Amino acid sequence: MLDLLDLLDGAGVEAWLDGGWGVDALLGEQTRAHNDLDIAVRSEDADRYRRTMRDAGFRLSRDDGPHNFVLVDDFGRQVDVHFVDLSATRTDEHGARVYGADGIAYPVGAFGATGTVLGRQVPCCTAEFQVGSHAGYELDEDDVRDVLALHRRFGVLLLPEQAAYASRLG
Repeated sequence: MLDLLDLLDGAGVEAWLDGGWGVDALLGEQTRAHNDLDIAVRSEDADRYRRTMRDAGFRLSRDDGPHNFVLVDDFGRQVDVHFVDLSATRTDEHGARVYGADGIAYPVGAFGATGTVLGRQVPCCTAEFQVGSHAGYELDEDDVRDVLALHRRFGVLLLPEQAAYASRLG
């Protein structure tokens, strides 16, 4: 994972950890195995990201639209990229301020955190964003453990559906 961040950094592609690795970076330790690496990348760097990853041996595994796809390499390493347009903001259908129209609608401020992986500081999404993004779908045990860990460490309030899942886990 750190090698991939170094690869992207060397190509001039800024990336923020999201998802499970983003949670673990915020917590400062790896709490579980991860099947993929979720990252957010500026929309303006999409072509550079694609070239860099292709040249490193990654190929398309799943296409979720123009702003999100999963790449895999011959070792089975998967990278789930989410492109975000940081050049502008807009108001979404719920009245929240989110980043621009040419990318995934991340809330303004979602990229304001730094985490730690193996003693190295890495840019990542905030704990508040991570908890908020674990909503609107059926959470699995990893999701519940992630939001509970962020809640306990940072005091981020759980959403009602998350609290209901957490109460079932004990």
